[in-house]
Amino acid sequence: MHKYLIRSLFVLATASPFVSYAAHANDTESWRWNLQDLYQNQAAWDKDAAMLEQQFPDIQKCSGHLADNEKQFQRCLDLYADLLKRYARLSTYAAQLRDQDTGNNTGQDIQQRSDILGSKLEESTSFLRPEILQMGTAKTDRLLTKIPALSQYRFQLHDILRGAPHTLDKKGEELISGFSMATGTASAVYSTLSNADMPWPKIRLSNGEEVVIDQAAYTKYRASSSRADRKLVFDAFWGKWKEFERSYGVLFYEQLKKDAVYAKVRNYPDSLTSALDANHIPRAVYDTLVEQTRANLPVLHRYFKLRARMLGVKDLAYYDIYPPLVSGDFKYPIHDGIQLMLDSVQPLGQDYANAMRKATGERWMDVYPRPRKRSGAYMSGIAYDVHPYLLLNYNDDYESVSTLGHEWGHAMHSYLANKHQPFITADYPIFTAEIASTTNEVFLLDHMLKIAKSDDERLLYLGSALENLRGTFFRQAMFADFEREVHAKVDRGESLTGTALSQIYGDILKRYHGDREGIMKIDDTYTTEWAYIPHFYTRFYVFQYATSIAAGSMFADEILKMEPGARDKYLGILKAGGSAYPYDLVKQAGVDLASPAPYQAVFKRMNSIMDQIESILAKR
Repeated sequence: MHKYLIRSLFVLATASPFVSYAAHANDTESWRWNLQDLYQNQAAWDKDAAMLEQQFPDIQKCSGHLADNEKQFQRCLDLYADLLKRYARLSTYAAQLRDQDTGNNTGQDIQQRSDILGSKLEESTSFLRPEILQMGTAKTDRLLTKIPALSQYRFQLHDILRGAPHTLDKKGEELISGFSMATGTASAVYSTLSNADMPWPKIRLSNGEEVVIDQAAYTKYRASSSRADRKLVFDAFWGKWKEFERSYGVLFYEQLKKDAVYAKVRNYPDSLTSALDANHIPRAVYDTLVEQTRANLPVLHRYFKLRARMLGVKDLAYYDIYPPLVSGDFKYPIHDGIQLMLDSVQPLGQDYANAMRKATGERWMDVYPRPRKRSGAYMSGIAYDVHPYLLLNYNDDYESVSTLGHEWGHAMHSYLANKHQPFITADYPIFTAEIASTTNEVFLLDHMLKIAKSDDERLLYLGSALENLRGTFFRQAMFADFEREVHAKVDRGESLTGTALSQIYGDILKRYHGDREGIMKIDDTYTTEWAYIPHFYTRFYVFQYATSIAAGSMFADEILKMEPGARDKYLGILKAGGSAYPYDLVKQAGVDLASPAPYQAVFKRMNSIMDQIESILAKR
């Protein structure tokens, strides 16, 4: 019933699967999150987990008797909400305990126990949807009218009723829930193979250093200032993926078949319609994103030409897209990064800025990298009665400041939603989640450009923003383009091998990067990149990064221009949480993601940034 929560837990479980190795000198307890805000110790977690287990028989007593009378209906829904809230807290603690030290067996054990509890929760509550459907709209609305306390469940109940054509009977829903533990094989094997079992190659860099090019090393060395080293890294890394192209093809094909079967079982015409309908997102949003991006590839190609110019490269290659456009010894210690972020969000009002200021001093974050800590960054905001938690790997560079602002955008979204919504409607889908983070990134760039002391600084910030637009908009739209094509093939009953997947991905990759126009040449070995993307194992997930940055760009632009009502409309989306369909929330605030306008705003912003860069370069 509470699909946003389940998705939030999945994202938390799969985000950033690689561990950091370099410790930071300032990694003290004051810069680590305080898990005692969740549970005093593991014994307290065990006690709460036992309480959850004891509630499963209670909720199962509602099966077959959900709406025997008004009092019973309210009791069952309240119990269900309590089960979800307790599990959200338990799973948050388990995930954070594991991620702060991935080598700690205690963390691994408690995460596995949390996963088992989640499966039991799904099985114990699988009767809810079919029984609510059996009640029908008329009886449900009568109960909602008679019992005002049930108003918090109105949106979820109506959403279930909307899904009547795609919901099975009680036995069918129980079967699907029971299979949830057995249908993640492709994703699980992918994770194990790609993170633990791949025989990564060893190379010798131009400085004589020997390095094993695993996933973490690839991320580090692909940005090397030495072009020869970058090519060496790409050839070695993607060459290894090429060796396993057949195996990854089997895994991904199994995932695609599973998605197609579930869509068919639930009476959807195809996998894309099934995925979008979960949040009632019109198909036009997805298709408009892809078509607008294809039509505006010259904007991306302009960026690649500018990148080649700034790097001093005449024959731009795929391994040239990651080195920074500007180098320099710019350092931003965490205290400075926090202050820059706080200054940048002033356009959102004093209440927002004050709440963020207070929160940054209350140990919601695990800030610095260290051995065995999970790498990357994320925010978890589902522990409703506590507060959001943020994992960072802050390294005192500008990208760290940008990531800080991004994740705190998420945290403030959860903070405001939890403050203004009851638990059952507080959690929100990814479709609106990334709007909050990308909007704050726009505010940060605007602030940094205002206080920059030199053109070198301005180029640093502009270049970072430009690369973010490439990676978060164009790259994710490219992934969406690929996903739409391969899912459609499997929906039609066609086969797909690893070689075929590389051919499809390679054609799209080359189109987006201007191979035919002579903008960039891409070696065929690199076309196995599809096998590297973990998000493909969550159907049609990544397109929402692109739609979010499009909406965020529009909202931020309106707020910075101080257009009447713009700030309140935007904050209204954050406060609404998951109380309405995400597309409708954004549209009511003035941005229609099924129309070309928000995507045109992205292209306009990207061109504006390139105009500013070229203006600076012209003075030199």
